[in-house]
Amino acid sequence: MIQLNFGRRRLLLGAVGVAAGTLLPLAAAGSALASTQFSLIAPADAAAAASSGRWKILDVRPVPPLDYIAGHLPNAVHLSEQAFRGPNGKLPYQIWPAGDLANLLSKAGISNNDQVIVYSDGNNVLGASLVAYILAKSGVPRVALLDGGFSGYKASGAPVTKVFPTYAKGSLRPTTVTPAPNITLKELQPLIGKPNVVIVDPRPKAQFEGTDQTFIRNGHIPGAINITWQSVTEANNPEEALKNAHKIKSVEALRQLFTSRGVTPDKTVIVSCSTGREASLQYLVLKHVLGYPNVRIYEGSWTEYSATNLPVQTGPETPLSKK
Repeated sequence: MIQLNFGRRRLLLGAVGVAAGTLLPLAAAGSALASTQFSLIAPADAAAAASSGRWKILDVRPVPPLDYIAGHLPNAVHLSEQAFRGPNGKLPYQIWPAGDLANLLSKAGISNNDQVIVYSDGNNVLGASLVAYILAKSGVPRVALLDGGFSGYKASGAPVTKVFPTYAKGSLRPTTVTPAPNITLKELQPLIGKPNVVIVDPRPKAQFEGTDQTFIRNGHIPGAINITWQSVTEANNPEEALKNAHKIKSVEALRQLFTSRGVTPDKTVIVSCSTGREASLQYLVLKHVLGYPNVRIYEGSWTEYSATNLPVQTGPETPLSKK
């Protein structure tokens, strides 16, 4: 076991020959998800981990799997992000219950004691972050996101293969993580407008303000603030060569971004989006990059909230009178 020290934060990882300078911590000391340690992993370290046999690799690029077939990390199993959600009898496209997730991940070779690298490509960093969140919620002890995604990995010259791996079925048993990383609608309602609570909505401006008419009701949860998911990545870097939706910005830039908008570590932060996918990236950033102690994700997000008769705000951000 290697212990990597990052100032006040520590990250414990199985020995796979990774370099401390290129493996960035996502798990803060005292994290509520103490059973799961997160990291961003650089391409060279991901290649070493993949060949070590000590890490499982999930390629979660969307179906059809032609991109995976055309090339993937050695030993990567393709399990599309789309497989992790579906209808629940009331709402479309919700994260499957724990038992279904355990069965799905077991089929991909994942067991309770595994450490897993997740990656995607293009603008689908949200798919990778969603699966990383689900792995943590399922109690997988170590999860890493491939820094720069598959394109960054390939551009680095790290090995790519078209060979499909042969692997044994895993045995993942549902695990309850406490405190739960998610918050239900019933738990959310009494927190709206409270002075120590801030709701972050990472959707596009048109969806947040309600000019986009996708849902049955449109707008945002009253008092929410709009910090788009792209703003925590290099997706819109002014230098074309540096644009990469899978690159998380520096800790300093992220801290400035959130604190300037009133999202501070002393508050309870709830992240809500359209379906929970965009929120998963903001959750990982706030909880594990910045180390905010009280962060929850509202999985039902606007899909659920818009179907209720609860209050809706439209237009730009409007602070609520604090109670």
